[in-house]
Amino acid sequence: MANGNGTPPEQSPPQLNVLAQYTKDLSFENPNAPASLAPQAQQPNINIQINVGANNLSESEYEVTLSVEGKAENAGSVMFSFELAYAGVFRIVNVPQENLHPLIMIECPRLLFPFAREIIATAVRDGGFPPLMLDPVDFVGLYRQNMERQAQVEAGKSN
Repeated sequence: MANGNGTPPEQSPPQLNVLAQYTKDLSFENPNAPASLAPQAQQPNINIQINVGANNLSESEYEVTLSVEGKAENAGSVMFSFELAYAGVFRIVNVPQENLHPLIMIECPRLLFPFAREIIATAVRDGGFPPLMLDPVDFVGLYRQNMERQAQVEAGKSN
């Protein structure tokens, strides 16, 4: 479709807006305090799990939840553990359908991550430990892993 002078109408640019950000769930446990707060002979083993989930709220609004779970252990004893579900509501408009899923599952959690990282660092510090500064997350790699895993599950169902 052309406008009056024969040129195609201008396409509105893609937009990604953060409408809200919030902590959905936060849990911190220090089950062996005060013994766990004593100086340790070795660095604790820290295991971190990160997942991303999304819900479609309306035609152009999505809730994206970044879930981060972690546990620090030393000599088989839990020093601390935490769970955080940090979410945001995003309005996404003028994005082609084929680009929508990667945008929701990569860019939205990338925007949420610095805030989740700060909440975790503060919770660990307030629990009596040095702040835990999470390394940056490769959300593109995480997305690819999840898509490959989903494709394998689908392939397993069709056999």
